[in-house]
Amino acid sequence: MSRSTGFTTGDTQTPADRARRVWEYRKILRLVVMRDMKVRYAGSALGYLWTVLEPLAMSAVYWFVFTQILNRHIGFPPFILFLVSGQLPWYWMSGSITGALNALRGESQMVRSTSVPRELWVLRIILSRGMEYVFSLPVLALIALYYLKPPTWNIIWTPVAILMSFVLLMGLGMIVAPLAVLVPDLRSIIKVGMRVLYFMSPILYSVTDVVEKRGGTVAAISSWNPIAGIMVLFRSIFFPQEMNWTYVWHAAVECVIIFAIGLYVFNRLEAAMLKEI
Repeated sequence: MSRSTGFTTGDTQTPADRARRVWEYRKILRLVVMRDMKVRYAGSALGYLWTVLEPLAMSAVYWFVFTQILNRHIGFPPFILFLVSGQLPWYWMSGSITGALNALRGESQMVRSTSVPRELWVLRIILSRGMEYVFSLPVLALIALYYLKPPTWNIIWTPVAILMSFVLLMGLGMIVAPLAVLVPDLRSIIKVGMRVLYFMSPILYSVTDVVEKRGGTVAAISSWNPIAGIMVLFRSIFFPQEMNWTYVWHAAVECVIIFAIGLYVFNRLEAAMLKEI
């Protein structure tokens, strides 16, 4: 089967058309994702370890501050496992969103001159960061083994958590990627926004803490943070107390809505983006 012709400036494609074209170029997608992984660690002595070094280091810092200096235990023991199980998916999310800011301009020549679907360059960022997350899971398993903390039956929801993360990140990526070309200041805004989102999301603390200690309006607002619902699924693998289906269902709905908005925004801004890139 021959591939579809490339988009031209001003084309309006249906979601089905775009999905079909991305599928047709799946081999190219695999190649660029593999290229990203090789380039990122080329010439690095630690190589793969850089995937987990930063989240592990930050988890160790927060563990020391909360338990040794403030003498406060947030979440559930073992606290270091609780922290790492939140930090690892967060680094996938934050890396994907900030990476999407340069996804199109960074490949400007290929974006302009080839028939490769332009959203593929956003998808490539999310998949390469997602692979880093998958590669970091053995470290999480080793920490759990050290503390003799076996996974619970909630591990069956891990594919759902990964799928929801992908849908959310793809939606956000298709929003910020073309906007970053058209509005250069967006890069600084997103970087500040990611810091705010980090502390507004249950990464250093537990959803259970929010519901039981705050409740009311605070818990209601928190439940509509899509990252909170995704964290519930990731964390419940080792901490079943975290499972809260209200958060999960809210996150699932928001992921779909954000993905639909991303498709619409990318389709509408693609022509304007091509003139600026």
